[in-house]
Amino acid sequence: MKIKFLGASQNVTGSRFLLENENHRVLIDCGLFQERALRFRNWEDFPVPPSSIDAVILTHAHLDHCGYLPKLVREGFRGNIFCTPPTREIAKIVLLDSAKLQEEDAAFKKKRHEKEGRKGPYPELPLYTIEDARNVFPHFATFPYGREFEITPEIKATFHDAGHILGSAIIEIKAKGRKQEKTIIFSGDIGRWDKPVLRNPTTFSEADYVIMESTYGNRRHEEEEVSREKLQEIIIETRQKGGNIVVPAFAIERTQELLYYLSELLREDKIPHLLVFLDSPMAIDVTEVFRKHAEYLNQDTKAFLNRKDSPFNFSLLKLTRSTEESKAINHIKGTSIIIAGSGMCTGGRIKHHLRNNITRPESTILFVGYQAKGTLGREILEKKEKVRIHGEIYPVQARIEKINGFSAHADRDELLKWAASFNNIRGKIFVVHGEEEASQDFARLMKEKLKSDSIVPEYLQEVLL
Repeated sequence: MKIKFLGASQNVTGSRFLLENENHRVLIDCGLFQERALRFRNWEDFPVPPSSIDAVILTHAHLDHCGYLPKLVREGFRGNIFCTPPTREIAKIVLLDSAKLQEEDAAFKKKRHEKEGRKGPYPELPLYTIEDARNVFPHFATFPYGREFEITPEIKATFHDAGHILGSAIIEIKAKGRKQEKTIIFSGDIGRWDKPVLRNPTTFSEADYVIMESTYGNRRHEEEEVSREKLQEIIIETRQKGGNIVVPAFAIERTQELLYYLSELLREDKIPHLLVFLDSPMAIDVTEVFRKHAEYLNQDTKAFLNRKDSPFNFSLLKLTRSTEESKAINHIKGTSIIIAGSGMCTGGRIKHHLRNNITRPESTILFVGYQAKGTLGREILEKKEKVRIHGEIYPVQARIEKINGFSAHADRDELLKWAASFNNIRGKIFVVHGEEEASQDFARLMKEKLKSDSIVPEYLQEVLL
């Protein structure tokens, strides 16, 4: 039995892990590479023929974990895609949105390159189309947390709550080789303890191998109350200057958690009563999935919903689905809060709001989630003097802020807490889904604190289990 690391190895995005025995191939996650320097991998041939893969198991519905599925299906994959019920619903929304953006971006680039008389680094075609995305849907097969299901006669799996986004799962796999059975834990993205909306991540006592994320493997988050106070302060100060608060937000979980905090601050009268635009059709759709799957939420949030007092809605919240409504936001005078995707500013409506606000010293660009190296969001966060948006150069003159406490990813100490729950790991811990420095730092920390056999695999490395 062996595992091959096809992505999220010494980088954050493109999660793809291929588990093989003599008879079968199972792919755990099937994500897009989103770092600018690595996007070319999305266009390359998949390392094994997609038709040779028996099944895909998804940890959750973020694009860097499920966004490559339409291309995999188009190129010959015919098996089941196993996930939790909320993951299926959110993945459908995410994939359709991604396909729409792929088509729009390809058309926009083609038009721009023709005008400029040049060719770009990638084909002026979408990576996949809306039709390709829809062709994924019949492959979904869902199971709730805690119920074991069969992938192949030798491989069984169970989903456990990861506490990261709605429906996110840690995958426990029991796989039989020629001589013995191995238990392999794929952490997916690990959530946090005692946060609003979702339950705590599941912990485990033993395994043979663990494949573990390390996004924040060398950093700690702010305390929740510090983050809440910082959000309050940024809104008040930006209002005084007369600018907008522009939030590049991930449509899944981060947006809902941000709405939760804004609703709370407004009820307590701690921030000015400003218009809040949720300018993301995908986030609007995902918020409906949250309402539908209340059984996956924590007790406090379920109690809100049971009282029909949704923490994801308030009188000043305006949902903008159409392009016309989105464009109209830019004509509003005074201060407003604009929440738009994508979370790393790699596409979508956020780019238009950045164009209208990034040169305004009175406006604030507020990041509430991880920004991968090589993304526009990371460039802005690092306060580069100028950035390129839609092919044009803009000076960065707006106030740039980051709130770490709203992250849906466990930080260094929380990751260590999760790993320390194991009493017995008989084999190795493979540290993935982190920039190289974060992964190496966290692997060293686990060796020091937990005496674990932790290694950071390389891209395309194959390991015999």
